[in-house]
Amino acid sequence: MLPLQNVKVLDVSQIMAGPYCTMVLADMGAEVIKVEKLNGGDDSRQMGPYINDESTCFSQINRNKKSISLNLKDERAREIFYRLAKDADVIVENYRTGVTKSLKIDYDTIKAINPGIIYCSISGYGQSGPYSHRGGFDLVAQGMTGLMSMTGEKGRRPLKTGIAVYDIGAGITAVYSILAAYIHKANSGEGQHIDIAITECGLPWFAWEAAAYFGEGTLPEPTGWRHRVSAPYQAVKASDGYIMLGCANQRTWERFCQDVLAREDLMADPRFLTNSDRGQHVEELEAVLEAIMVDRDMNHWLALCDKAGVPAGPINNFAQAMQDEHYLARGMVQEMDHPVIGKMKTIGFPSKFSLTPSQIRSPAPLFGQHTDEVLDTLGVSPDQLEKLRSEGCIK
Repeated sequence: MLPLQNVKVLDVSQIMAGPYCTMVLADMGAEVIKVEKLNGGDDSRQMGPYINDESTCFSQINRNKKSISLNLKDERAREIFYRLAKDADVIVENYRTGVTKSLKIDYDTIKAINPGIIYCSISGYGQSGPYSHRGGFDLVAQGMTGLMSMTGEKGRRPLKTGIAVYDIGAGITAVYSILAAYIHKANSGEGQHIDIAITECGLPWFAWEAAAYFGEGTLPEPTGWRHRVSAPYQAVKASDGYIMLGCANQRTWERFCQDVLAREDLMADPRFLTNSDRGQHVEELEAVLEAIMVDRDMNHWLALCDKAGVPAGPINNFAQAMQDEHYLARGMVQEMDHPVIGKMKTIGFPSKFSLTPSQIRSPAPLFGQHTDEVLDTLGVSPDQLEKLRSEGCIK
């Protein structure tokens, strides 16, 4: 039995933040019914690359779900949605603020049908506040929150992160918020509305930056390949490339000097005595380390760091990461059979449950694949299905 078995979720979201949230819930056993619009469904279905005309983007983030297609502007389709919502535990949507109200599927409407519903809204700026009417995307959030002012190298063009950290962050925030609301419902019987803003979800991650700013007014600046507090905690160059080195405390620094570099004299250098000293002289420290390390290759230094207990690792490209023996041993690359794509690989599950491990029970659904199946559970007859389909109410 999976931990969220018997939890029913209606997923009225698309692209990434909402679908990531509902995929995690589905991976843990929830029954997720993805409600897609008639004209092409989830917009990520139009994102390549494609295999046999099926989007691999969509397929990576929608496993373990069922797909139905409803024209929610049609009153008959809304009535179907209401019937599904009546027995649902959770609804997840990521429309622009105000759209669910115009479609008459907003929290207040659904609460009147199902008072215990946990209704999670994910939007750019949230359901309230002066910017709530705006659309918001991951890239905008990276700029607005200050993240891009810290990313890259000082004096050069601001850089975004390599992945959509705020979209995924909003999905993760939604997951733990939904689970907390579900526990509250189990204790009290009360449902509630959860309001997640993509532009807010990452702000609590800025712990050290908040400490510096609120404590002494210091603004974080781009530090490139270095950490802004600890040193050496950065990329360093060996003869054949760069490795990441993490001497985050004094004992690790001392082990690095003694057991990796065999240079105990560096521990007595007044520029490098403490972490604060090393941070203030990080450019000199980097030059000293690279003058030593450039004579041997990455594997040499990584092996010594491993033996000495000094955190260090390679800077992999994505292919190297997906082929790493550690990730493979821990099931972080999974394979599934898709009815159109065929055998395809996907990212595995980061949480390892001892009793209820997550499972890939089904690949991402084809567009509207389960419409007939789901509506059959509501007692909709084949003749009614044909009529609704011919009149553009369902796919």
